[in-house]
Amino acid sequence: VQLVESGGGLVQAGGSLRLSCAASGRSLSNYAMAWFRQSPGKDRELTAAISWLGTPPLYGRSVQGRFTISGNDAKNTVYLQMNDLDPDDSAIYYCAASKQRRATMTANEYDYWGPGTQVTVSA
Repeated sequence: VQLVESGGGLVQAGGSLRLSCAASGRSLSNYAMAWFRQSPGKDRELTAAISWLGTPPLYGRSVQGRFTISGNDAKNTVYLQMNDLDPDDSAIYYCAASKQRRATMTANEYDYWGPGTQVTVSA
């Protein structure tokens, strides 16, 4: 499966962005999907993950209550709605897919990655 992110950009603190991850090659329902982010000097961290198995999404502690992950099977696209953005949210955001189909918080359990999209939040 090939993944391509879009929707990143520059936003002021307190603003919102919606990231999209479009998949091609296979249906996203065959995978668990996640959004990770990485900023310079920091490890890649999970922001949100979702499976199609009916279990609740997973969220990183720093984004809980502000970010929402969702998927549209018909469009083969996963979204990350980001609200109340803070400069600490500035990072490259990556979409990832896991063949395990179970959402996890561990980056090395994801098999496919998009090239990333930059999100910059100004103070």
